[in-house]
Amino acid sequence: MTWEIADSQLTNKQLLINESLFSLGNGYLGVRGNFEEGYPGTYQTIRGTYINAFHDVTDVHYEEKAFAYPETKQKLLNVIDAQGIAIFLGEEQERFSLFEGDVISFERKLHLDSGFSERIIKWRSPGGKEIEMTFRRIVSFIHRELFAMEVTLNPLNFKGPVTLISTVRGDVKNFTDKNDSRVSSGNDKRLNVIEAVQQDDYSVVVDRTLVSNLEVACVSSLKPFISCAKSVEISGCSVSTVLTFTLDKPVSFVKRNVYTDTLRHRDNLVQQGITIQRQIEGLSFEDLLAEQDQYMTMFWRTADVEIEGDDRIQEGIRFNMFHLLQSAGRDSVSNIAAKGLSGEGYEGHYFWDSEIFMFPFFLLSKPDLARHMLLYRYSILDKARERAKEMGHRKGALFAWRTISGSECSPFFPAGTAQYHINADIAYSYVQYFLATDDIEFMKRYGLEVLVETARLWTDVGHYFHHQFRIDDVTGPDEYTAIVNNNYYTNLMARHNLRWAVKVYHMLKEKDGTDFSELSERLHLSEQEAAEWLKAAESIYLPYDATLKINPQDDTFLQKAVWDFDHTPKDHYPLLLHYHPLTLYRYQVCKQADTVLAHFLLEDEQSLDTIRHSYHYYEKITTHDSSLSSCIYGIMASKLGEQEKACRYFTESARLDLDNTQGNTKDGLHMANMGGTWMGVVFGFAGVRIKETGLSLSPTLPESWKRYAFHMHYRDQILYLEISGAKVTCTLVEGHHLDVKIYDKDITLTEGKSVSFDIPA
Repeated sequence: MTWEIADSQLTNKQLLINESLFSLGNGYLGVRGNFEEGYPGTYQTIRGTYINAFHDVTDVHYEEKAFAYPETKQKLLNVIDAQGIAIFLGEEQERFSLFEGDVISFERKLHLDSGFSERIIKWRSPGGKEIEMTFRRIVSFIHRELFAMEVTLNPLNFKGPVTLISTVRGDVKNFTDKNDSRVSSGNDKRLNVIEAVQQDDYSVVVDRTLVSNLEVACVSSLKPFISCAKSVEISGCSVSTVLTFTLDKPVSFVKRNVYTDTLRHRDNLVQQGITIQRQIEGLSFEDLLAEQDQYMTMFWRTADVEIEGDDRIQEGIRFNMFHLLQSAGRDSVSNIAAKGLSGEGYEGHYFWDSEIFMFPFFLLSKPDLARHMLLYRYSILDKARERAKEMGHRKGALFAWRTISGSECSPFFPAGTAQYHINADIAYSYVQYFLATDDIEFMKRYGLEVLVETARLWTDVGHYFHHQFRIDDVTGPDEYTAIVNNNYYTNLMARHNLRWAVKVYHMLKEKDGTDFSELSERLHLSEQEAAEWLKAAESIYLPYDATLKINPQDDTFLQKAVWDFDHTPKDHYPLLLHYHPLTLYRYQVCKQADTVLAHFLLEDEQSLDTIRHSYHYYEKITTHDSSLSSCIYGIMASKLGEQEKACRYFTESARLDLDNTQGNTKDGLHMANMGGTWMGVVFGFAGVRIKETGLSLSPTLPESWKRYAFHMHYRDQILYLEISGAKVTCTLVEGHHLDVKIYDKDITLTEGKSVSFDIPA
């Protein structure tokens, strides 16, 4: 079924992958898909529970440190483990484990449509006792602090004593891997247990970070639906609830774990947790599932992408959208980490991935969450201003390349701090939000300030040479090429940033008069400065090679030798794990889309002929070692009419985590690629574009598909697009009227009426 992810393998490698695949979250809280009862000691596990943005601060160590290198960084922490449930059968106390005795049957499912996971097991103990067990769990979208679990025991050939031990453990560590730069290699123990008690009917554990002094509390309850003896065992770092009872018929237990933290709940964490527990104690587990199902039904109603003709692709895209929903922060202190809330890769940091690859999905599916993502960036604007000063700039803001609370966390500046394009990426997302929502008040309160401060940075970092505005010593999206002059992507996106700072400045000035004067005074804005931005934008240098008819990636890229792909062993990919960065910098080899990404985001800035030549040139030298790459090449293949190639790239993107294509899904899911998969359908095959001129579409139908369809939120209206056979049908399902351009033809849609077009030959 395309609404379920199922896997019942018990190899250690697949279990680690499944811990990520079967993870649950709600934007605030995330729990990896670990077994409640654990694995044998010989098996590796990354047992994790995470709160978005909950972090400690660790030192960054350098043998040779230079000015403005980050001295500290933030690190997302694995917090209190409340997953533990151990089950012992009979007088012999035979412990349940899928790795002992006989597994008669085992089903494990992630229900994408209703937002919960379950394991259904029939097991025979080494002593011959047969029992059926069902484990169900949710991380609630309705009660953000709640992670709930239900265990049902059904005796088959066995009646007798059972002991169930539920544990809340505060002595936890983060996962480390010294051999993989994408995973932290140290600082695994960053929490101290400051309280482990039983308070009334609740097991309570409170932890505090070592440096940031943030606290997290877990208030856990265990409710049995059977008469049983109960005792509590408290160690210095954990609280265990022990239930003993006679099992002679099916019985269920519900464990509710409520997490609070000082980033959101400020203080009195335990009391707030108890209050939340009491507010939901009248809800059964079935009630919680019903709430979750209702939320998911509303989400899928206008977010689903339907694909007929390829069940594996359908499964993949729904899986990706589900995890995007689970990972998006819902408050001003959190965003979406590179691995969401599914693992510890990249230490929980937020990158430019959020804006360029994930934001579009929310913008056209759940605009309220897109708005939260922008508010997070606004909340760290002062930190960006500080970083600009640290980097020697006289004005403007420089957003951190990787961060949680706003300060720079990247110690490797050539592929981190030097990626100044993050400023333009964030500005681009603000512009896209405005174009899709027409929310002028948001731009007045937040957007203009972000555009102004990022524009100021460009005029400070750039300079004029031969009447051209140039930007030197930066790194573009391609991290296999660093510290270059005039990276095409950076320069083009900077021009877009500068132009829109000017546009929004004049737009608000003309619209608001007196109110704008106050805003302008606060930001120290002037007509002269806006004119300087416009001059820089119109004078910016964009590399072009007339012989190859392409945009060179930077000033010297085409002067380098091409990487010897023919003699590079297959097991040497990704290259970053097998070659020194300087080796890679000396060659024409791309980790990911760079110039090709610029051609996608700002396609009107170059001719189709140039875009086509650039695409074919860079495709030959791109390794796609980054999960951000295949989706962009697929979208551009669609634009260029190369549908077979587009489908191949799209399949790679849609199934990347489900098939563990890059071999590191165990460290968490690739959230940017998940957003890129959605873009592959909407911006790729359907040809959707959001521009100043409005919404446009130019759909095609992949040869192997029978049909695809999806909704889009645009300017408080909802459009439904269906592509089937040789027909494209557009329906305005909510709204009064909507002007849309389809295959370069202007049409006006009215509510409830459909308009159909033939797909051009």
